[in-house]
Amino acid sequence: MMEKGDRRPLASRDTRWAQTMAKRMVHMSITPNAISQASMVMAALAGIAFFFSGAHEGAARIVLLLAAALFCQLRLLCNLFDGMVAVEGGKAEADGPFWNEFPDRAADIMIFAGIGYGIGEPALGWAAAAFAVLTAYVRELGRANGVASDFCGPMAKQHRMAVVTGAALLSVFEFLWEGRNEVLVAALWIVAAGAALTALRRSFRQVKRLRARKT
Repeated sequence: MMEKGDRRPLASRDTRWAQTMAKRMVHMSITPNAISQASMVMAALAGIAFFFSGAHEGAARIVLLLAAALFCQLRLLCNLFDGMVAVEGGKAEADGPFWNEFPDRAADIMIFAGIGYGIGEPALGWAAAAFAVLTAYVRELGRANGVASDFCGPMAKQHRMAVVTGAALLSVFEFLWEGRNEVLVAALWIVAAGAALTALRRSFRQVKRLRARKT
């Protein structure tokens, strides 16, 4: 989807619960930058949980996988509320543009690298991280070139987090078929391939719009 400015279109932004939580944060004097910084902490905890889940068995592994899934979703909630507090709450800060982007890039790297090292596939984890960062780079390149931010998929941020969250939850049941990390390996391949496709799609769309602007 295309939208002017740099806000990702999110249906959850218009829900009553999200608006209520955002208003409470505004009244609590929580800054959008602090929320953005908290998203990096959530991502780091997710990456650490994924990493250590690879070295544990039984109940400990299940707890770590569930924690990883939870922290991935908390990362997304931070991403939701930082923008709402900044824009709807009128608390945008001068350095907000930096904190709006940098934590997301760091978060993707920490989560996917953590999964990769945890399952013994560091190269695959870094590939997923690199292509995830590339999708954002193409979007920001478009803005620098004067076109609207492109948040299209198929593997935008919310899609990436949905894949790894689902993979973490499904991995809890691998003992039923005596499996080990197959779900997380598949998830990294899906994210890497999907993010690469997303970067290409955004690139083609950007070039098309740049060319159309000259006609």
